[in-house]
Amino acid sequence: MTQTPAPLHWKLVVDARDPHAQADFWAAALHYVAEDNSALVERLLELGALPGAATLEYHGRAAFRDLIAVRHPDDPYDEERGTGLGRRLLFQRVPEAKSGKNRLHIDLHAGDGKRADEVARLEALGATVVRHVSGPSGAWTVMADPEGNEFCVL
Repeated sequence: MTQTPAPLHWKLVVDARDPHAQADFWAAALHYVAEDNSALVERLLELGALPGAATLEYHGRAAFRDLIAVRHPDDPYDEERGTGLGRRLLFQRVPEAKSGKNRLHIDLHAGDGKRADEVARLEALGATVVRHVSGPSGAWTVMADPEGNEFCVL
């Protein structure tokens, strides 16, 4: 009898000019929490395994300079490292701005009759409306996060 392999753990990684600003936006947009990796960062600094230049202060705690993740608040996480073990978005610093159309995007499901309110909430967080779509397959709003990454609100 063959065993079914266990599902793989995964995260969605997003390139960003400013990963911490993107983490703040997406944590607020999704009602997620930014991961607190400060204990791991401080331990690596003490061991000399991480140079100080690779860190910064984020919301009053030590953080990696070039990456930060947000996670679903109800999902498990590694308390020692602060790393989520469930639904996560990881933002990694890249030198270039976004160019061209996304090949992958996030759909936010606002619920029946709540799309306009959700779009307004996301605009207040820094998102912009790209266009409204209405057709035989449904209606949604295409938006862009503060760095121009497109996502849809249904």
